[in-house]
Amino acid sequence: MRRKKRRIIITVSAVALLCIGLWFVLRPTGSDDRTYSVLSAEEIIADIRSVASTGKTPPSYVQWIRSKEYAAFKPVVDVKATVMATDYSAISSDAQVERRRDNVKGSDVIDWNNTKGWIEWQVEVTQDGLYELLVDYAPLKGGFSSVVRGIQIDGAYPFIDAERIAFKRLWKDSKYPYDRNSIGNEIRPIQEELLHWRADPVTNFSLSSVPLRWALTSGKHTIRLIGKNEPMSLHSLTLAAPEEIPAYSEYSSRQLANDTAKKNWYDIVEAERFAYKSSVNIQLQSVAEPYISPDPKGKIVYNAIGGTNWTKPGESIGWELSVPEDGYYAIDVKYYQGYNGKSSAYRTILIDGKIPFKEMQSYRFAPNKALQITTLSDGESKPYLFYFTKGKHLIEMTVDTSLIRPVTMSLLDINERLTVIEKDIRAITGNYGYDSVQNVDKARTWDMRKYDPDIETKLQSLVDDLLRTSDYLNGLNQAETDSATALVINADRLQQLLKHINDIPNRVTQFATIRTSINSWIQTIEAQAIELDYLVVRTPETETGLKVPGSWSKLRYSTASFFRSFFQKYDTSEADDGNALTVWVQRGKDYVDLLDLMAQQEFTLKTGIKVNINLIPNTNVLLLGNVAGDQPDIALGVPLETPVDFAMRGSAEDLSTYPGFEDVFKQFNPGLMRSYMYNDKVYGLPETQNYYMLFYRTDVFEELKIQPPDTWDDLSKILPTLQENGLTFNFSKKNFHIPFLQHGSDFYQSSGMEPNLTSGEGLAAFKQWTDWYSKYNLPKDIPSFIHHFRNGDIPIGIADFELYIQLTVAAPEIEGKWKMIPIPGIKQADGTVARWSHNESFAKLQEPSSIMMLKKSDRKDDAWKFIQWWTSAEVQSRYASDMESFAGIAYRWNTANLAAMQTIPWPDEDLAAINEQDRWVKNIPFVPGYYYLSREIEFAWNNVVVGHMPAREALEKSEMSLSREMMRKQEEFGITSEDQLHITPYDKPYERSTP
Repeated sequence: MRRKKRRIIITVSAVALLCIGLWFVLRPTGSDDRTYSVLSAEEIIADIRSVASTGKTPPSYVQWIRSKEYAAFKPVVDVKATVMATDYSAISSDAQVERRRDNVKGSDVIDWNNTKGWIEWQVEVTQDGLYELLVDYAPLKGGFSSVVRGIQIDGAYPFIDAERIAFKRLWKDSKYPYDRNSIGNEIRPIQEELLHWRADPVTNFSLSSVPLRWALTSGKHTIRLIGKNEPMSLHSLTLAAPEEIPAYSEYSSRQLANDTAKKNWYDIVEAERFAYKSSVNIQLQSVAEPYISPDPKGKIVYNAIGGTNWTKPGESIGWELSVPEDGYYAIDVKYYQGYNGKSSAYRTILIDGKIPFKEMQSYRFAPNKALQITTLSDGESKPYLFYFTKGKHLIEMTVDTSLIRPVTMSLLDINERLTVIEKDIRAITGNYGYDSVQNVDKARTWDMRKYDPDIETKLQSLVDDLLRTSDYLNGLNQAETDSATALVINADRLQQLLKHINDIPNRVTQFATIRTSINSWIQTIEAQAIELDYLVVRTPETETGLKVPGSWSKLRYSTASFFRSFFQKYDTSEADDGNALTVWVQRGKDYVDLLDLMAQQEFTLKTGIKVNINLIPNTNVLLLGNVAGDQPDIALGVPLETPVDFAMRGSAEDLSTYPGFEDVFKQFNPGLMRSYMYNDKVYGLPETQNYYMLFYRTDVFEELKIQPPDTWDDLSKILPTLQENGLTFNFSKKNFHIPFLQHGSDFYQSSGMEPNLTSGEGLAAFKQWTDWYSKYNLPKDIPSFIHHFRNGDIPIGIADFELYIQLTVAAPEIEGKWKMIPIPGIKQADGTVARWSHNESFAKLQEPSSIMMLKKSDRKDDAWKFIQWWTSAEVQSRYASDMESFAGIAYRWNTANLAAMQTIPWPDEDLAAINEQDRWVKNIPFVPGYYYLSREIEFAWNNVVVGHMPAREALEKSEMSLSREMMRKQEEFGITSEDQLHITPYDKPYERSTP
């Protein structure tokens, strides 16, 4: 009886604590009722000095439409000139174009099957004026990013933004209702592309809410499309008069028809049931709170859309709605917009493909703290009424950052000016190189006004522009936002430099700090996240009675969820079939859900072998399960070293004895396979792989008139030019494998029993590697290369595949201004450049993953069949494609299967670079005590670079320590000095047999 009372007390206490916690979370907070003055965009843009002021590049579109040249033209009226795509006047030799008959269009069209070259058309217009350019196109089957083309008029870009014009690709869910896993959670659906024709005006919602305008004089003009990204079909190009958009007062006053709409009628359009979306990045969300539609009731149910995956300009979602009668209707939106503090988010809203009235351009969604229902209305909360005819219609919301663009331009301009000032100061003081500030004589007294009389004026103008930009943001958001405050803080930093003007040479790193801060806030300022639960279409008088959660409803819901959690199933293994093959996967939920679905649809259907697939958080679970006797048959997603680690302890199965192994082995790079070989046996296979590549900023290199290095000798030649301009090269000391491998040094002797660090090749590699830091002054530690790469102060460096993803997803401001190429190497006698590199990553996001079979498995034959199926080119290709369809390139599956790798939608140039680097993959075998290698090499580096110890002495000291640890582990595993682990030499680049 006492136990029962105790349980009741404990339960009541838990509920009491839950209530107290919820009160703190849900308690009301104060609001900011201040009014902020609104600055015009012209006031911000007028302050931009560096962009287009030199005349070397075309102006930005935002500047151009405010110029005298633009003002000389007026929008034309009732003019249209169309040219068929098949009537092109010229074409480059590298553009792959085919003419074909299209049944939908009922005419001939052209397919532009690659992304190279250009196509030109001659178009004649009859009036001087401003035109819209409409392109009738359809995307061809390709990757998951937008179709991108450059557009030139008469041989030149009229504005710099015309270099990259994106054409939408549309997607929808491949099925509904969604599949569910064994415990009832929904599985995110694969996306299906809508490959139909679209006649869209050329737009860029980061620049303008309306289609871009093109200024033309009467007569013939040449329109050239330049290939950038993704293939496309073309039907026609049309120059037409810009469509006039009425103000709401004019729109609402039009007598379109009698208003026969029913009174007291409304309909809910679930946001997750979209008709189309323009990016696979826009993801479904699972939200659990009161009055969410539908209620997940403790499960994962995809009942909302958007959030932080719906932020980039031009990304749009369309929904289909239906009304019973002609008439005027109001539209409500249930949304959450609290991702960016007090900042507003903006969407341009289209009805049936058109903006109904001007107030729907850059419509403001105010920030809130929870999902709330808001009517689309004016500044006085008076609802806008939309006229719909009876039947179906489309409503579309598009991310619109055009009001933010002046801020972005201003901050990029400020960063450019900061860079110029820093370069000038480094030139005056002789303080070159990234780390060389430590060599400045801090006791020296400087007279900065003597060397740079305008220094105070330049710094003060930066302060003024930062403060003005901050005021613009506050006026735009009608609140003091975090980003605006950050700009004020950076202005204060510059003010401190102004106060101590002669101390600037000793504080030159402040400029890099300010630039890094500004760049990080640019992304935050541009982020336009909104999460939608549903839309409501209703007659104006209708009261829907729909509710949003309040404090008590949240308390009730949380309490119900709390008690439900005691009975809810969370472990998919509870529903496992005891007779099925057991697979544990160390990977994210979306990856596991797709694998489970494919295994059911393909593997089980083909072989009759059932499979239980379960997610594990880390490798420790696998280790503990193996010790406890509760282990799977197969483990997927484990780190590169895990199969051999288990093999050393007798817990991994040798795969080389199974039928068809040779065919499976041939699917992978043999240089990568060295990581799975131990004592002449193979204990694992790769799932994904990683590459170290050379990344460089093309714009910086063009400005400096230098070429990216092909060899390390080339790097030594361009490094002085970089350092004289305050720039440098990134090479992490963790990548010590590269110089050793390229010098032909093996870390272990062929027996695998002793280290081999102090060989002639090893010592030469070690000296070159340490010289880069001690003699050439490369930065010793760069915590975040991507920030410096975006800033441009480290415009070149070696990094792994993760950087490619980060730049593509999160660095739109330098899109088209960087490239990825193979890493530098050492020129050989035959003229080839040896670019040897390992395939291991120190970044957890892109660490190569592996597959292994457990020794204790009692279903080894079935397990081997699963491994054969999973590693096959066809399955890996489908998995990579479907996985990327969930969220775009951020989910790219960098498969280790060489044939499947060729099917991933890489740009041709990037794939060629990866294939070249793939030839030079040479992983380090794992032997007992291998984990000491990186530690001892780093100790040797520290002793030389920091402690100034002779290279040979430092390397010999580390080799001795590594040898002791290897002997200790050999003894632990029962390996005697007479045994051999047989490390096979590997010194020829791999030539792929796949096309």
